[in-house]
Amino acid sequence: MISGIQHFVFCPRQWAFIHIEQSWKDNVKTFKGHKFHEKVDDPYAFEKRGERIISRSIPLISHKLCLKGISDCVEFHIRNDSLGVKISGRDGSYDIIPIEYKIGDIKNDESDISQLCVQAICLEEMFNTKIEKGYLYYGKLRRRVEVVFTNELRENVKSLVEKMKYYFENGITPKPCYKKHCKNCSLYDICLPKLNCKYDKVKNYINSHIEDS
Repeated sequence: MISGIQHFVFCPRQWAFIHIEQSWKDNVKTFKGHKFHEKVDDPYAFEKRGERIISRSIPLISHKLCLKGISDCVEFHIRNDSLGVKISGRDGSYDIIPIEYKIGDIKNDESDISQLCVQAICLEEMFNTKIEKGYLYYGKLRRRVEVVFTNELRENVKSLVEKMKYYFENGITPKPCYKKHCKNCSLYDICLPKLNCKYDKVKNYINSHIEDS
């Protein structure tokens, strides 16, 4: 799933629990996030605002990346030329702008940015076009943040997808690596990062002494 890349960037182990081991547990933050998206994800919402057409919950797919999912929102901005995409039943040509909604604040990692970039890549393949930018809407800030889809970002996203495929196909759940953000993870009690890290340290210590003896 497209949304999986966000989990993978945040924590590959969390991603593996969800997508390989089929383990999930909500906490207050994830529950609020689900409720926030319920307001956004309306498959019947299709509206026109000035020079923009807004469509929600568009099914996305990339055969090249072997990914599929659902968009939060896609805006079609009309152009003054014929170089954009055509929309059935509509005059003119349009630029495609993907928009992803997040309930919280801007993150320090590229999890949200990567997810939006994957959506853009899917839309490019579906509409045979080029998408230069998209937006992340943060509910806490109540504003959009522009994301430019650079070549570097695209290549990084494709590399992440390849890693996800490898882990999934081989059933690999990465070992824990405790970080500050672990305490906010809804899967903390399943992962037990501190306990597992200590176990690995003790195991390595014992093994090193056995080899030396």
